[in-house]
Amino acid sequence: MAALAELTALAADRTAVAHEWSAAGRPVAGYVGADVPVEVLTAAGFLPVRLTGDPDTPPVAGDRYLGRGLDPVARSVLTRLLDGAYGPLSALVVSHDCEASLRLFYAVRELHRTEPGIALPPVHLVDVLHLPHRTTTRYVLAKIRQLRTQVERWKGSPVTAEDLAGAVAAHDRVRSLLGRVAGLRRTRPARLTGIEALAAVAATTALPPDRAALLLEALLAEADALPEAGGTRVFLTGSSHDHPRVHAALEEAGLLVVGEDHDWGDLLHHRLVDPPPDPALLELALAERYQHNGPAAAAASIRQRAAHTAAAARACRADALLSYVRVHDDAPRWDFPAQRAATGLPAVLVDRQPYGRIDLDALTALRTPGVAA
Repeated sequence: MAALAELTALAADRTAVAHEWSAAGRPVAGYVGADVPVEVLTAAGFLPVRLTGDPDTPPVAGDRYLGRGLDPVARSVLTRLLDGAYGPLSALVVSHDCEASLRLFYAVRELHRTEPGIALPPVHLVDVLHLPHRTTTRYVLAKIRQLRTQVERWKGSPVTAEDLAGAVAAHDRVRSLLGRVAGLRRTRPARLTGIEALAAVAATTALPPDRAALLLEALLAEADALPEAGGTRVFLTGSSHDHPRVHAALEEAGLLVVGEDHDWGDLLHHRLVDPPPDPALLELALAERYQHNGPAAAAASIRQRAAHTAAAARACRADALLSYVRVHDDAPRWDFPAQRAATGLPAVLVDRQPYGRIDLDALTALRTPGVAA
């Protein structure tokens, strides 16, 4: 099980490869949010590294600039940026996937203006919309082209069509493999725990796609040797999880997370770009992938979320539904009644939770499937 061990280690230290990359004189781009088209960064020779918070470290600097009424993950990411915790970053790309990410972008941009002595990388905002209209597609296409132009400025040379096509193919390969890895915990019995699946996804957001694909292929080759995972099978919805602590607490309590619909889990990889035969249409295909990816709580309707959750929970053979809502991340709370009705599963909402923690006392009903909360 060497591949799983390596993926788990890389998920625990998501800056390790970035430090190697920087030491070799190659640029690293941090990014925030699943709406960032990482293919553009890879095509330009950057290592894209998705930035994560740290629930164990008080976000003192982030609180100073963002206030304490914002999602603690964004406050933690800003704190870590200011502390240099991510290592040398040549650039930072932030998506408008939620209000907290947008305010993080504004804070970094304003710090560039007002406190130039602080060592922060140049920053760019990508505003991807998720409405189902052709006008939205054109808008997202324009934003991707703006990102490509900005990345070319940072790089100092053009991003060629061949480079972009290669990057799209590489990231699609990783997404396809992550879909197969997710299948390892959908079987009965499961061959992968929720913590292990989360680690596999997290590691791929801090690796070059070719290396990520090799590790995922090795993990799939090890599948028959993986131990069986037991517990009440739970589908996890609500806030996203960039840290394994909540998954660990759930599984220590006898619950097995067999699927989730947040963008550090299955939502990150369930849609491919699927490049068209005509290279001239590649940017358009990329725009459509990011436009239609989701449905995330901050951008999708209650009906869309409920339908997706119900279908995903069935595919995972879940016994129960758990909605975990982090403090100051209010959007998922509104989805829960429709999700509970659509799945028909015993369901619990655990609301206003601290970052990286969960109130286990609220989960009694989920340990006894068939008793609705």
